Amino acid sequence: MGRKITILLLLTVIIFSGCQQKPKPVKPLQPQYDRPLPPGAHALRKITNPYEIPDFSLACLNTTGLRESIDNSLNYLGKPSSKKYFPIQGISHRRVVKSLEAFGDLLDSGLRGPALNQAIREKFDVYISIGCDDRGTVLFTGYYTPIFDGADSAGGPYQYPLYKTPPDLIKGPDGQIIGKRMPDGGIFDYPPRSQIEQSNMLRGQELLWLTDPFEAYIAHVQGSAKIRKPDGNLETIGYAASNGHDYRGISKQMIADKVISKEQLSLAAMIQFFKNNKHLVKKYTQLNPRYIFFRKSGGDVHGSLNEPVIDYRSIATDKSIFPRAAMTFIATKLPVERNGVITAQVYSGFALDQDTGGAIRAPGRCDVYMGTGDKAGELAGATYQEGKLYYLFLKDPLIISEY
Repeated sequence: MGRKITILLLLTVIIFSGCQQKPKPVKPLQPQYDRPLPPGAHALRKITNPYEIPDFSLACLNTTGLRESIDNSLNYLGKPSSKKYFPIQGISHRRVVKSLEAFGDLLDSGLRGPALNQAIREKFDVYISIGCDDRGTVLFTGYYTPIFDGADSAGGPYQYPLYKTPPDLIKGPDGQIIGKRMPDGGIFDYPPRSQIEQSNMLRGQELLWLTDPFEAYIAHVQGSAKIRKPDGNLETIGYAASNGHDYRGISKQMIADKVISKEQLSLAAMIQFFKNNKHLVKKYTQLNPRYIFFRKSGGDVHGSLNEPVIDYRSIATDKSIFPRAAMTFIATKLPVERNGVITAQVYSGFALDQDTGGAIRAPGRCDVYMGTGDKAGELAGATYQEGKLYYLFLKDPLIISEY
């Protein structure tokens, strides 16, 4: 009898087990790279365990453009207004200046490779961005300066304007966008992209005219461009202001609408799609409420510190939480093109924190400047990798605080 009961119980278990549905696989959570910094928290954490400090040796073998980028940061830090922007406790304006001067002296001494790595480890404290997860995870993307055909006046193929800052845009003393001044003196939020374009409210404020509507949008996203005039001369335009709205990308909606696949998604693919479908440009670009106003800026491309940016030596971060113009070290993968094929390869290098970006918010995001032209654009569009972001500051306790 006991054996029959055991068999019945066993059959019952088998039957009910067979009827149960297999659990669905749990999809891993997508990292929230733009997760805001928690209240009271700092974006940087000092590394106290020497074994957690990265090896700088490979980066110390290639220092091309680094001294020039340091000098650009020092030029910015020499302006009295730069002293206002240091959000990290213990990292003062003076400490950043002395750190860059000391790093420049090491470069001028001729040290390279392991010898320079050792000198950096001896002289500098290393801080790490807490990233999006408090474990240092940072998403690295790329940006660049496109070259587009344009003219000073409309006519023929030149039909798509870029605008200078309108006189009714009100900015605060630190450049923050306050809003639009109305005829009665009131101030309201500046309109989003869709309203600006549909109302033609900026007529008369045209700075230049381009030949392609999506190229005009790319200039907005990148924040600068070189314009090839009809006579062949190049003129640089840069960021002057925005309408104060947050950036919103358009690629997710394009994928959702199945006009482009996730596997095919790239800047080059988007450019080609909109060349073939110009009637759809506004449908998608007006999903992004952020709008950029431009100014003519001479030959060099300048970042938000109004200093020239240099290929791979300038990065954009959230300037409300990171110290401006400081020396950084990035460890990630960046795209490399060989024989027409782009692949991601391990990269480590020094760069200066000299720029901002509409989509670059919070400690989990960093944008690397890749240069000028179509090739730089291909590399920038292929950059989407996790990594670590470090900051270097001189150890000398005498210069840690202002005095």
